[in-house]
Amino acid sequence: MPSLRDVRRHIKSVKNIQQITYAMKMVAAARIKRAQSAILSSRPFAVKMEEMLADLGAELNEDDFKTSGVCDLFEGGFYSDSVGLLLITSDKGLCGSFNANLLKAAVKWLRENREKKIYCLAIGKKGRDFLRRLKNLNLEMEQELIGIFPKISYAHAEMTGEAVTNLYRAKKTAKITVIYNEFKSLIAQRIVCRDLLPLEMHIAGLPAKAVVAGKTSASGEKLRDFNFEPGKNLLLRALLPRYIKAQIYRMLLESQSAELAARMNAMESANKNAGELIDALTLKLNKTRQAMITKELSEIVGGAEALGG
Repeated sequence: MPSLRDVRRHIKSVKNIQQITYAMKMVAAARIKRAQSAILSSRPFAVKMEEMLADLGAELNEDDFKTSGVCDLFEGGFYSDSVGLLLITSDKGLCGSFNANLLKAAVKWLRENREKKIYCLAIGKKGRDFLRRLKNLNLEMEQELIGIFPKISYAHAEMTGEAVTNLYRAKKTAKITVIYNEFKSLIAQRIVCRDLLPLEMHIAGLPAKAVVAGKTSASGEKLRDFNFEPGKNLLLRALLPRYIKAQIYRMLLESQSAELAARMNAMESANKNAGELIDALTLKLNKTRQAMITKELSEIVGGAEALGG
């Protein structure tokens, strides 16, 4: 039977842990409000960027598209035995199954592409460490970006967007896939695994809209006559990299919010479990103390009877 001192020490250690989990829960709850505001602020920019590309695609003809220098970013670019993976995880743990689900999705994707040369870009320490441990795959790390959560900025998206585009063009990979957690609500996240490159033709209203220049927008509405300076092809060349970076920025914000929500829920569960454990230990303490008192009383009564006899 454990002594009273051991039980009291156990209760004290659990209370200390409960204070830590409660503090981490409150910090995550405070940060997630800012993260949600950042997502809401970035959505209009991403929507308008896609609308602008679609309307520009309606103004392009085939010659403009071919001379834009971005044909390789669309479908039908490269067909090779190499692929790319952009894995977005967290830098720290204590966020439930957030990273475990991401790594399971990454393992599934890696198995599907294990016969190919794989170029990896890792955002987050957990994903970086996971990819480094893989020794039996033809895998090469291209970029590592750690320690950026929960203070994501557009500069991080710019660096990643340039790395992704350069990898796709320099290595002539067949595709670059991104795996991340999408924020749905405070209690739900969704694993997303989709191709970031090559881009789909409908993003720029191509090719159907490109052959009928200046007639209708991607939504079918009549367009005004635009004057382009310096040119439509150069404008498309400038917009597409910004579009890719805007998409990556949104993914980073989604992952950041999903991580904070997962951590808040995990710490809330840990705090609740700690409370239940403290109650159980307190009950055990009382039972142990009662047993000791009963034993002492029995010894006193037994001694008194022996003396009286």
